[in-house]
Amino acid sequence: MEGLPDVRFARTADGVSIGYQVFGRGPALVWMPSLSNIVAQWRIPALRDAYLGLARELTVVLYDGRGTGTSDRRVDLGDLGVDAHLRDLTAVLDAAGLQRATLLGYYHSVPTAIAFAARSPGRVERLVLFGGTSRLREAMLPAQTQALLSLVDQDWGLFADAAATAWLGWDEAASGRWTAEAFRTATTAPVFKAWIEAARDIDVTAELPAVRAPTLVLHRQGEQRIPAETSRRLAGGLPVARFVELPGSTPTLFIENQAADLRLVTGFVTGGRVERRNGTSLTPRERDVLRLLSAGDSNTEIARHLGIAVHTVERHLSAVYRKLGARGRADAVRLALSLTENRHDL
Repeated sequence: MEGLPDVRFARTADGVSIGYQVFGRGPALVWMPSLSNIVAQWRIPALRDAYLGLARELTVVLYDGRGTGTSDRRVDLGDLGVDAHLRDLTAVLDAAGLQRATLLGYYHSVPTAIAFAARSPGRVERLVLFGGTSRLREAMLPAQTQALLSLVDQDWGLFADAAATAWLGWDEAASGRWTAEAFRTATTAPVFKAWIEAARDIDVTAELPAVRAPTLVLHRQGEQRIPAETSRRLAGGLPVARFVELPGSTPTLFIENQAADLRLVTGFVTGGRVERRNGTSLTPRERDVLRLLSAGDSNTEIARHLGIAVHTVERHLSAVYRKLGARGRADAVRLALSLTENRHDL
């Protein structure tokens, strides 16, 4: 395909060849892989537009993890845990000459991003995390995910088609076809099964307190997939994190609401800004609840002052947390004060 960035190769400490691409200009963003094929992914129109959109302000690094895409397919299937993925990431950063970068952890690579930030804080500017958890088993529990995984042994091609359409929601014919092709050519069924088996034991929860990098935890999922509370809990375990629930239900980033997603992520990577999304303004009642919360009132006291039931206060607070990307009461108060000081309307 014409116009693609060159595929370069990095060598890991254990001798695995890792394919990667570098393009764009500006602060570095390393988009870490889940099941990937960086060459085939450029054929997906929406994804290609996302790459080019990020490259307008950022230096973007894409790479294929061991056993996938352009990287070595012949790998030790018993060594696909976090440490192996950390070796891949370290090799790419070193080969690309990046001493420091923002990491975009996407699904399977979220724990690797967390572990790297905890163990190598000097090399991580910021973190953007989407679609994963510190304990990967939690992301694999939904029934629809388990049903899809059961197809791997039966028919690898059918699994790829189902993953692209039923799970990721690609209903547009061309994009769906190319996404399925990217899945199908990313790896083989035995390697993918080994990835999944290793993922069941990946848990970096204990490393969350050691992450010092400012972190943006993003969530956009349908009801049958990863619940918002899982991502909210991840943000709550990180010392410096914002949680933002994106509008929509397709479990992807930069696709369903591409322009807004690009502004959000680019703003955070370039300056630590978290742009508030259209449609997230608080209602008058939610502002009243937040005002009383900021004054130190309990839920019972807020209910009495406003003449509403306590469960109604709880419902309003849940909406406030979601709209502000707050992790709880204290975080909501802090964000409210920050927004007031900066003259942003709540």
